[in-house]
Amino acid sequence: MIYLDYQATTPLAPEAREAMLRWLGGPESETFGNPHSPHRMGRMAAAAVEAAREAVAALLPPGGRVIFTSGATEAINTVILGTKGDVITFASEHAAVLDCAGALAAQGRRLTVLPVLGDGRADVAALAEHVTASTGLVVIMAVNNEIGVINPLEESLAIARAAGAQVLVDAVQAYGRLPLTFAPDFIAISAHKCHGPKGIGALWQREGAGLAPLIHGGGQEGGLRSGTLSPALCAGFGAAARLAAESLEAQMFHVKHLWNIARAAFADWQLNGSAEARWHGNLNIRKEGLDVARLLSDCRGVMFSAGSACASGSGRPSHVLKAIGLTDAEAKSSIRLGFGRYTRAEDIAAAAEAIRAAARSQGL
Repeated sequence: MIYLDYQATTPLAPEAREAMLRWLGGPESETFGNPHSPHRMGRMAAAAVEAAREAVAALLPPGGRVIFTSGATEAINTVILGTKGDVITFASEHAAVLDCAGALAAQGRRLTVLPVLGDGRADVAALAEHVTASTGLVVIMAVNNEIGVINPLEESLAIARAAGAQVLVDAVQAYGRLPLTFAPDFIAISAHKCHGPKGIGALWQREGAGLAPLIHGGGQEGGLRSGTLSPALCAGFGAAARLAAESLEAQMFHVKHLWNIARAAFADWQLNGSAEARWHGNLNIRKEGLDVARLLSDCRGVMFSAGSACASGSGRPSHVLKAIGLTDAEAKSSIRLGFGRYTRAEDIAAAAEAIRAAARSQGL
């Protein structure tokens, strides 16, 4: 089996698994305590949580705090629904952003969805035109999950701040993969996209950035997010973050090497999205006339995607590919290959051979 779906999720790092095991304690252990309890076992668990928080924060800008959440979707919803004013975003954003339109309307707020350029980057000219004094929040991805394009964050931040709006960056596909050199008001991340466990993410909140809680209760996470934390999930996230910090440059080099091999193998396929402004662990390509459902069936030993895992099975063409101007037929003839830390060059070569052979069987 060859796994090429790193945008959907990444393999759990052995270091993260080991870190988690200690905190999955049974009745004979001392590591199953509630991290919010005042006794010794609780303090032990709390110390593990805080060590993980420090490791996660090390890859984020200074001048803010890390709030653990159940994932990036919760983090994004917390910011969108917990800030004030109208919201502006872009047509290529994740469903966790776009599907908040109804909830915003119920609050009497408006979500404006701006276009993206033909290469997939956010249209900053459109942002400058539409941002107003009523705009409370601008939401923008760092790296697109479907086509890997890197957005012009610094320009977008400058435009939003000049109008007095706060900025949320969805950094799910960038955290642990690229240096995060920007400093918005909020950043949403997810552990399982950087070799950590599923079921945990984080929200980075800049000091002084106003935000109301989405989940109410005990107020365990700095009064912003209620609910008992899992020390095991936190420890796994922290271990994955430490691993990413230690090997960031080497992994970027490795992924660029894999990209060169993959792009050469599909040189006659059309690339979706910018060739330059991109994360190189994502290759979204299309072949005219390709039956992707048949291709997936014929290549069962290769795990790749016809689009976002969050929208799979809908039968609709990718909203991201439609946003960059593709027709329904072009969008439905596209595939996404994602690779990273544990992918080998020979995996890329073998997968390309299998995919191309299956495409040839369709007469392509």
